[in-house]
Amino acid sequence: MNEIVVVSCTNRPNSNTLKVSRIYQNILISKKISSKLLDFRELPENLAFGETFGKKSEKYTKLIADYVTAHNKFIFIVPEYNGSFPGILKSFLDSMHPREWADKDVCLVGLSDGRAGNLRGMEHLTGIFQYLKMHVYHNKLPISIVNQLLDEEGNFNSESQYKASEAQIEGFAAF
Repeated sequence: MNEIVVVSCTNRPNSNTLKVSRIYQNILISKKISSKLLDFRELPENLAFGETFGKKSEKYTKLIADYVTAHNKFIFIVPEYNGSFPGILKSFLDSMHPREWADKDVCLVGLSDGRAGNLRGMEHLTGIFQYLKMHVYHNKLPISIVNQLLDEEGNFNSESQYKASEAQIEGFAAF
């Protein structure tokens, strides 16, 4: 399938991660690139203990089929949690066999309220994705002070940030 899956990598309610994920999906739509959004709030509450080691529910098996197995390109929007990335993301990755990810393309966007834009978390994920035999797009975009870059409607209030995200998407679409 040629659809790009935008992955909002936190299950936190009302997150800036989901807002940025929607911005990315809207940019894809404006470029006439088919996409879908995986919101981690859709993941099972018992993901870490109930959906691993061969005991996946029918609902979670369908989610993996719909958002992972059927696709080859992913944009992970990853907030900074304690100097890295959210544990829910690691649980999500660990809940599947590595072959689900092999030879697929991934683009990383790091978010933080601070000044580093989750650079460390994106580097941690790069190592994991390369272990999973994924192709990591070189233009990893750290978005710092994300809380100041979003307006009340959840859009970027910075034209330069929008253009940087748009350029990243255009490059990844051609990757």
